[in-house]
Amino acid sequence: MRFVWQFLAVLAAYAVGGIGINAVKDNDWLTLVVGLTAAALVVYVYAWVVRRTERRRAQDVALADAPAKAGWGTLIGAGMFTAVIVNLFTSGHYDVHGLGSVPGAVGMVGFMAGAAATEEVLYRGVLFRIIEEHLGTYLSLGLTGLVFGLSHLLNEDATLWGAVAIAVEAGFMLAAVYAATRNLWLAIGVHFGWNFAAGGVFSTVVSGNGTSEGLLDATMSGPKLLTGGDFGPEGSVYSVGFGVLLTLVFLWLAHRRGNIVPFGARRAAGANSPAKLPR
Repeated sequence: MRFVWQFLAVLAAYAVGGIGINAVKDNDWLTLVVGLTAAALVVYVYAWVVRRTERRRAQDVALADAPAKAGWGTLIGAGMFTAVIVNLFTSGHYDVHGLGSVPGAVGMVGFMAGAAATEEVLYRGVLFRIIEEHLGTYLSLGLTGLVFGLSHLLNEDATLWGAVAIAVEAGFMLAAVYAATRNLWLAIGVHFGWNFAAGGVFSTVVSGNGTSEGLLDATMSGPKLLTGGDFGPEGSVYSVGFGVLLTLVFLWLAHRRGNIVPFGARRAAGANSPAKLPR
């Protein structure tokens, strides 16, 4: 039942935050404030419900870790997306026409912070973590990654390939980040850095949700295999390639740190002993 209560609590916080962001979406500065507030709310609710249902502190969202972990994660995510754009630019598929919108980029900070915190808490903090206790790291990574990718089929310009690409480059990769570090702040940072670079800096389509107004006034053209088409660069083979690379790196780190949970570990530890698994 702890899975049910945690899922419902985070979902309720997500709904409240989503309503707030939608209510102010036409004002970039209010979007910044409401988005950051929504991010803080969902992390607080997660910490509260874990404490109530598992009788422990949620160390994966400890505030002492937040600045450094989220900061490093943001650099990793932004660097990863920048590498995708560099490949598109050098191959002539990404063109910069000048400066874009600073207020638009400001609004993106709040919007993407809210989205990153909510999705990481829900998919990695609740789904991946609890399923991992029963099925092990690899099965949990595969299942939650696929669910994460398929959830993007609800987006405006979604495609099946785009959903598969998101599952691989983000769903698998971010689960590997969590497995390696047992810290949600790093995963939130990576997610935020990727999304903000996409929409807030390079002004590309983000997960099939339309073109964003970021710091650069730019356009993309070329084969869908490279650009992602209407779904955006997240549907690019460049994104999938970099995502697979980072997934392997973080799984290697998880192995080195002894954080891989084998299938059946919960039964071996005792059905009521999740604390014996890596945290």
